[in-house]
Amino acid sequence: LQRMLAIAVEVDKSPNCSSCKIADVIFPFILNIPLRSQREAFLNTMQSQLLRCKLLELLFQHSCNMPPTLPLSLAKILYFLSHSSVLLQYQDETAAWQRWDEMLQYLTLLLMSYQNLAVSRTPFPLAEHLRSSLSDRMDLIIQKAKPKLQDSDAISPLDIQVKIEDFSSRLQQVLGEPFPLPIREKLCMLQ
Repeated sequence: LQRMLAIAVEVDKSPNCSSCKIADVIFPFILNIPLRSQREAFLNTMQSQLLRCKLLELLFQHSCNMPPTLPLSLAKILYFLSHSSVLLQYQDETAAWQRWDEMLQYLTLLLMSYQNLAVSRTPFPLAEHLRSSLSDRMDLIIQKAKPKLQDSDAISPLDIQVKIEDFSSRLQQVLGEPFPLPIREKLCMLQ
């Protein structure tokens, strides 16, 4: 399934457009996956970074009272940190901190996928320019063009620190102190 989804994104003239369409179709099914382990297995095994970004972006927009109008960028990921709530309905008796832990896990996954998408640092040149069609990608690689950052990718370490502190104080109100170790580790890794 993951290979078929990756091919479906790649063969289109506009991978960005096809990944949006595929994500729109898959998203309701993600909402209905009952177990965290199953959701994580599906998202972690995605072969298309672009499709993973689109799905996670939809997931976080779904959990925001006021979804942002920004394109996917580092600023938007910080917005999700500040404005997202617990992402999914839980059918079992999952502890509140585990729900927030899953949210932080997916936010970290979104950030890593976006970094691979936007500023690929991989030694494999075909992994760059994932938003371009395969035929255009070859031309960009030959020209040795680097993927361009968006204006909303220009965030400062202070922006990050402020958003992490805001999130920590919001989470403290919900969970109380001290935070469980997995939450502290994920916050540190995200920062």
